[in-house]
Amino acid sequence: MNTEYLTQEAVKLLCRLVEIPRTSREEKDAADMLEKYMKYDCSMDVKREGNNLWCMAPGYEKSRPTLMLNAHIDTVKPTSAWKHNPHQATSEDDTIYGLGTNDDGASLVSLLQVFRSLKDERLPYNLLLALSAEEEVSGKNGMEHLLTILPKIDVALVGEPTGMHPAVAEKGLMVLDLTAHGISGHAARNEGDNAIYHAMEDIAWLKDFRFPEESPLLGPVKMTVTIVNAGTQHNVIPSECHFTVDVRSNELYSNEDIFDIVKQNVKSEVQARSFRLSSSKIDMQHPLVEKAISLGRKPFGSPTLSDQALMRFPSMKMGPGESSRSHTADEFIKKSEISEAISIYLSMLRDLVL
Repeated sequence: MNTEYLTQEAVKLLCRLVEIPRTSREEKDAADMLEKYMKYDCSMDVKREGNNLWCMAPGYEKSRPTLMLNAHIDTVKPTSAWKHNPHQATSEDDTIYGLGTNDDGASLVSLLQVFRSLKDERLPYNLLLALSAEEEVSGKNGMEHLLTILPKIDVALVGEPTGMHPAVAEKGLMVLDLTAHGISGHAARNEGDNAIYHAMEDIAWLKDFRFPEESPLLGPVKMTVTIVNAGTQHNVIPSECHFTVDVRSNELYSNEDIFDIVKQNVKSEVQARSFRLSSSKIDMQHPLVEKAISLGRKPFGSPTLSDQALMRFPSMKMGPGESSRSHTADEFIKKSEISEAISIYLSMLRDLVL
């Protein structure tokens, strides 16, 4: 199968995919279509878990390392600012408009065609294709659940729009809920202990604190207070002030480390919603990274979150399109970007030795 044929197949499949609404947790119809396509058009031994699809290339050997190709099926909801129909693939010359064309449809159809082309070749590693659900909401029934079923994975190539440059590190996410405590009282009298003022002290610390370790790829850990709630009426001193902090971690600190540092430095009660979305990094000397660099690709650190945050093994994010187009009105991908992606993926994977 040559690149031209694979590109044509990828573009046709992408246009079909765009016309099926597939927002997070509502991927069933899209998964149905993809499952049939993989089984009947591509002769793949596809397996399904919920709305997740996966397929191992023939000839699996437990003694060999396993490389997973991953992209996600789901999309965000379209905004009201769309000029094109978000659920209709609209082609204008080299450009295809439609919801999820860039994030993450182009990576999905490109990796699927690459797997289709390579699955019967004798590679020095096991090749696995995993198409996951609920990525946009970091859902528990997507990649997190799929990883409990899949065989041991040694490295993953995660398809996300990066301009086909390898993201070798990715920021993590943790959300903290804090509660400052005081004593209620009448606002007209000198009584009570205002919880808002206690919260302000902690918010000032969160704003000004700098973690000593800064990543050359991802920069510093970033903490941002995004929600503040307190008080019931104008003449009552509030006894509690609740506020929420968005934390974007780098690969030098675990979410647990950051939680402990915050807890030690604020007076408010601190609770983490989850520690599961960790920052990730792959060694620059990893064969997958070295192969990408040898093809003229430029490594970088990505500030955006993906299913990499759930992977406890080396992973590299790389796919067609641009992150700046994701979640925007009139999202698009170029056919030439899909063609380039398929060509680069094939060049990387055919000669790869893990």
